[in-house]
Amino acid sequence: MTDTPHHDVTGRGPVLLLVPGGAGHPMGLGPLTERLAARFTVVTYDPLGLAHGRLGAPVAEQRVADWSEGARRLLDEVLPAGDRAYACGTSSGGIAVLDLLARHPGRLAHVVAHEPPCVTVLPDGAERRAELIEQLDGPGRPPAEGGSATPMGVFLARILRPFSAYAPTAPLPPGRLTIAAGEGSRGQVLHRTAEFLAGRLGCAFTEFPGGHLGTLDHPVEFADALTETLRPPARATA
Repeated sequence: MTDTPHHDVTGRGPVLLLVPGGAGHPMGLGPLTERLAARFTVVTYDPLGLAHGRLGAPVAEQRVADWSEGARRLLDEVLPAGDRAYACGTSSGGIAVLDLLARHPGRLAHVVAHEPPCVTVLPDGAERRAELIEQLDGPGRPPAEGGSATPMGVFLARILRPFSAYAPTAPLPPGRLTIAAGEGSRGQVLHRTAEFLAGRLGCAFTEFPGGHLGTLDHPVEFADALTETLRPPARATA
C-alpha cells in the first residue's frame, strides 16, 4: 500500500488543499495557514517531504503528474467519499493544482492557481521560458542534495525546467477554476501569463494582494482574498 503523502493539517471546516510553490516546502506559510484555519481544514501538501525530514536526500527530476497524483492520494485520505475539497496552489504548486483539476475534477469544488509559471502558453512562450530560467538559475545554484541542501536548490535543479514547460491541455470544468496574479506583479511575465491562461481556459481571473510571494508578504490579506474567491459571501454558509 502506498504511504500517505507528507502533509500537515490545521483548522476546522471544509477541506482546503494548499500546495506551496518552489520545491513544495511550506516554509513561511504559518501566518497564512493560521488565518485560513479559522474557516477551513487546511491540508498543506509537502510533495517531496522536504519539511518532513527529506531535505538533502536525492531528488529525481520532478513531473507535474506525480505532484497531482500525490495530491489526489492525499485527498483520498483526508476527504470523505463523495465530498469535494477546495484547492490553492502558488507558482509550481499552481501548476500542480491545474493538473489535479484536469485529472480528478470530481474531488474538487473550486481551485485557485496563483501565478502558475506556464509561460509556454504565451505567443512568445519559448523566449519567455528561457528568460525565466536564466533569471532564476543564471546567477548560481544552491545545493540540491546533502547537508547544505536548500529548497531553492531543489527547485532550480529538479523542478523549474519541467514545470515551466507545462501547459494545460485537457478541458477543465467550467466555473470551478480561478487564475490569480499578484497586484504587485503587474507588468511582469507571470502576471501576463496568468491573464493569458485565464482567457485561454475560459475561467475567472483575479488579482490578490502582493506579488508573486503574496502568501509570505501579505498572508492575512492573501488569505482573506482567497477565502472570498473560494466561498463568496453570497454562497457562504452560516
